[in-house]
Amino acid sequence: MLAIPRVRGALLLGFVTRLPVTGLGIALTLHVVGGLGRGYGEAGLVGAAVTVGSAVGAPVAGRVIDRHGLRRVVALCGVCSTVFWVGAPHLPYLVLAALAVPAGLLAVPASLLSRQFLTALVPQGQRRPVLALDMILTESSFVVSPMLVVLVATEVSSAAALTGIGGCLAVASVALCWADLPVRAEWEATEGSLSTRPPVRQWLDRRLTAALLVTAGALFTLIGTEIALVAQLRGHGETRWTGVVIAWMSIVSIIGGMVHGAARRSLSQGTSALLLCVLVIPVGLFGHPWCVLAVALVPMNLMCTPTLAAGSETVTRVAPPRVRGAALGLQDASGRVGFALGSPVVGFVADHSSPGWGFAAAGLGGLLFTGVGLLCWKRVRSPAGRPVPATDAAQ
Repeated sequence: MLAIPRVRGALLLGFVTRLPVTGLGIALTLHVVGGLGRGYGEAGLVGAAVTVGSAVGAPVAGRVIDRHGLRRVVALCGVCSTVFWVGAPHLPYLVLAALAVPAGLLAVPASLLSRQFLTALVPQGQRRPVLALDMILTESSFVVSPMLVVLVATEVSSAAALTGIGGCLAVASVALCWADLPVRAEWEATEGSLSTRPPVRQWLDRRLTAALLVTAGALFTLIGTEIALVAQLRGHGETRWTGVVIAWMSIVSIIGGMVHGAARRSLSQGTSALLLCVLVIPVGLFGHPWCVLAVALVPMNLMCTPTLAAGSETVTRVAPPRVRGAALGLQDASGRVGFALGSPVVGFVADHSSPGWGFAAAGLGGLLFTGVGLLCWKRVRSPAGRPVPATDAAQ
C-alpha cells in the first residue's frame, strides 16, 4: 500500500496538517485560564463554541470541495484560521468567545482532506490498511501536539502557543494548495460517476445514517472514558499518573489499528463499536491502583482505532464519489456531536455518583447511539429483498 504513488506523501501531509489542529483545545484552555485569568468553565465554553462551529462547517466544507475543488476551500479556511489564531492572544475574552463559532466554521478541514486524498489514491480493496494507518497517525498527533503546546505555553507563554498554531496552519494550508492532491480517483471520473450530483435523500440513506450514528456513539464513549479516567485517578489521589495512562491508552489503540489494518478480514464498524462500548462498562470495578486501571482499559482501547477506521471505510464505500466530501464532513460532524455530548453527560454521572459509574455511563451512552445505528442498517434491504446483516456494516 505504501508503494502506491503519492500515498506516503499524503499520509505525511495529513499528519503534519493535523498537528496544529489537535493542539488547539489545550492551547485555548491554557490561554483563557492563564493568559486571561478566567475559569475552566469559561475556557470550556470557548472550546465548545469552536467545536460547534467546526461540526457545522465540516460538511459544508466537504460539499464545497465536491463542487469547486480543494484549493478554494483550503485558501479561504487557511487565511481565516491563520488570522484568527494569530490574533487570538490579543483579544479580550468576550470578543474571543464571540468569534469562536465563526473560527470553527472556517477551520481547515484537515481530517476530512486526509481521508479524501487516501480514498482517491488507493484502490478500494486497500482502503482498510490505509485508513487504519491514517487513524494511527491521528492518534499519534494527539500524543505529540498537546505535549508541544504545553511545552511552549509553560516555557514561553500561552500567547506564543496560539501564535505558533496560527503560523503552522498557514504553512499547512500552503502545503495543501501546493500539493493539490486528488479528492476523487481517476477511474471514478472515467466511469462517469461524477457527471451528476445525486439528491441528498438518495445518498443520505439508512446505511450512511447508520455509520454516522455509530461514529457518534464511539466518540461519546471515548471522551466519556477520558472524563471518567480523570475523575477516577483524582478520587484516589493518583492524578499525577493521568498522562501516563492516557499515553498507554494511545499506544494500545495504535496496536489495535495495526492489527485491523493488517488483517485480510477485520471486524465491521458495528461489531467494533459494540465491543468498544461493552468493554468499557465494567472498567470502574478495577479503578485502583492506577496500573490495574490501565490494564483494565486495554480491551476497549484495542477497539478504538479499528472502530474509527472502519467508520471511514464504510462512509467512503457507501457514499457516491460526487458527494464523498459532504459525507465525510457529516462523519466529522457526527463525531463532534458525540464528543460534545459525552463530556457533560459522563461528567454529570461522575459528579453525582462515583467515577466508576462514569465508565458505565460512557459505555451505555455509546451503546444507545450504536444500537440505533445498527437498527437503521438492519432495515436496509439488499437488491434481492434480503435483509443485510447489521454486523456487515463495514465489510
